[in-house]
Amino acid sequence: MSGKLILIRHGESEWNALGKWTGWTDVSITDEGTRLSRELGEKLGDVHIDVAYNSELKRTKETLDAVLEGVGQTPERRVSGAVNERDYGVYTGMLKEEVRAEIGEEAYLALRRGWDRPIEDGESLKDVYTRVLPFYLEEVVPQLLQGKNVLIVGHGNSLRAMVKYIDGISDDDISSFEFGHNCAMVYDIGGDGHRVSEETVEL
Repeated sequence: MSGKLILIRHGESEWNALGKWTGWTDVSITDEGTRLSRELGEKLGDVHIDVAYNSELKRTKETLDAVLEGVGQTPERRVSGAVNERDYGVYTGMLKEEVRAEIGEEAYLALRRGWDRPIEDGESLKDVYTRVLPFYLEEVVPQLLQGKNVLIVGHGNSLRAMVKYIDGISDDDISSFEFGHNCAMVYDIGGDGHRVSEETVEL
């Protein structure tokens, strides 16, 4: 029997609170982000975690610290740059609402959620998918098939990229999928890395 895959987006960051595109800027989570991440961990308390990953960015490490405090467990911890956030290039640090007002709603949604929308000096979601998928298939899935429960604390776009494969979401439909804060997606995974079943744990 395969283990559980648990996906959690980092808690509210300092730049999330300001409405800025963060990308690879290394900001911390807020006190509220810490509190809610701890509470989410408490709701996961009956799930044993064998291995826990965070990205290279401290907002995922801080979130994982809080989640594990809530869970009351100390699993093996690993760091992977494969699940770093999307690089927003020239848009990094800009206020999202100012960009929306400048370029219009349609272009803004394509920029924020589109599959292969290029960004100057940055990455598209397709680029993120290209780096996330080998990590998922070659490192995570084998552990799940060994019966280990694996927790990954990532970012909105790195998790969207992973879920695109897990759930078989099309290039067009991925634009309407958003991975929210303060929830965990808990999957049973088949040998091909696709979903067998899924439940969402929310605050």
